[in-house]
Amino acid sequence: MIINYSDQEVIKGKKSIFLGGPTPREENVASWRTEACKILEEMQFDGVVYVPEYSTWKPKADYVDQAMWEREALTNATVILFWIPRELPNMPAFTTNVEFGYWLHSGKVIYGRPNDASKIKYLDWIYKLDYDKIPYEDLPSLLASSIELANNLYDGRKSKLLPLKERIIARKLAK
Repeated sequence: MIINYSDQEVIKGKKSIFLGGPTPREENVASWRTEACKILEEMQFDGVVYVPEYSTWKPKADYVDQAMWEREALTNATVILFWIPRELPNMPAFTTNVEFGYWLHSGKVIYGRPNDASKIKYLDWIYKLDYDKIPYEDLPSLLASSIELANNLYDGRKSKLLPLKERIIARKLAK
């Protein structure tokens, strides 16, 4: 497994999982991604894990640089995992809401959150509506399913965002 942090060049063309969700803004708040990476290593994931945090695990310094790295990694990811342990005010996940909606119809999103996450009712509803799935409620199950999805979706070609007319919701509305 290769961990690709946001202070490194995006690794392209490999089976990969992007760890989407809230990022701590303060050094005293632990990142959930540390545990996710340990679990993926234990599950012997053999691809790239995109971690939208610096390798030092310190809060990001350059917003535009960070946003551009994330966009490039999201585009190249085989699977976009959203784990949203939203807790206000320390882990608000406001940017995550936008990313979730933007990428939901790419066909490569998988989503979960702990049962005590704040303000996730709409995300649960739209995931059920568009994917006909309920969110995962624990991180290990979400990660295991992400590995399975990555193995099923990966074909060695560069991923790209589907044009709007080809996204899942557009196909549903056309019926």
